[in-house]
Amino acid sequence: MNKLRESSSTFFDSVHDRWANMPGWQRAIVYVGLFVLALALPSLPVESVMSPHVAWAELLFFPVGVYVLLALGLNIVVGKAGLLDLGFVAFFAIGAYHLAYIGTKTEWSFWAVLPIAVLMAGVSGIILGAPTLRLRGDYLAIVTLGFGEIVRIVAVNTEEIGGTNGIAGIPHPPNIEGVAPFGEEIFKYGLLDAKPYYYLLVLLCTAMIILTVRWDHSRVGRAWAAIREDEDAAEVMGVPTFRFKLLAFATGAAFGGATGVFWAGKVVSIVPQDFPFMLSATILAAVVLGGSGNIPGVMLGAFLVAWLPERFRGLEEYRIMVFGAVLVLMMAVRPEGLIPSRQRKAELKEGTGGMGSLGGEVGGPDSVEAAEVAK
Repeated sequence: MNKLRESSSTFFDSVHDRWANMPGWQRAIVYVGLFVLALALPSLPVESVMSPHVAWAELLFFPVGVYVLLALGLNIVVGKAGLLDLGFVAFFAIGAYHLAYIGTKTEWSFWAVLPIAVLMAGVSGIILGAPTLRLRGDYLAIVTLGFGEIVRIVAVNTEEIGGTNGIAGIPHPPNIEGVAPFGEEIFKYGLLDAKPYYYLLVLLCTAMIILTVRWDHSRVGRAWAAIREDEDAAEVMGVPTFRFKLLAFATGAAFGGATGVFWAGKVVSIVPQDFPFMLSATILAAVVLGGSGNIPGVMLGAFLVAWLPERFRGLEEYRIMVFGAVLVLMMAVRPEGLIPSRQRKAELKEGTGGMGSLGGEVGGPDSVEAAEVAK
């Protein structure tokens, strides 16, 4: 197992070095190629292999596309700022319910409601973060878990937003006629065809990646990295830690709310049971599995967590067992994540675990060896 782990690390390190030394124009070509590939995925003849039990385009929209977007949002909180959030599904629900309520009570279109829902999800992140972000580690995790359950229970007990019956008749995005490359209308939104919604998710995902990468190379990204590695030291060095943690919470919440809006516009009706705690846990597992803090890794982790259970659907009740076994094997081979960033990998070896103080309590794979050497 150790040899397999070392060989996988060597392979990914060589790929990282090659990418780092690649000229800018070559990187641009790769980015454009990946974007085109993402748009072409629903039309590729891979359904029999990738999704023999569910329509491929439908699977790409949900759960794959939605999980990827939620993972990118949670990665801001967990991967960048090192804050363990177990209630991220609450912001997903807030975005979905804003579109459902405003869209059914008024004549406002999907695009008019979208910025309001995103803003309110971000404000919800601030409301949650303002009194709780002075907590750390498992205490913060417990508070965020409670917030996620509070949002769901409030939805169950509020008749104005449908109570246990939820809200039906949610408006789709407005159609744009006449845009039909290759004979396919890509902006005709309905209940049965998932492709137009998937294209919207790709555009939103691209915008989220660009914003996250630009922040990584800014003062904000450096502040998040300092907070994640050692919050006390960052505070002493003059970093306004509370302000930047609040920014991370609000940004992640806004991303989650936007994902909820796009999802609700496709499914037409929502109920409180659509937003369980297990969804938060699943998205957190995707972030950790893929490589917390690294965008390609997080996206790969979300894809696998969403795709594997559907690929094994033919095994019926055994599919979850197979899914769990595959995840255990992946984490045994790559305990720091499938595609970790080098900085996060170094943090894990030092014992911080990449998740603030909570991760610091659980040493990385090399921490036991380091402790014995120190003795």
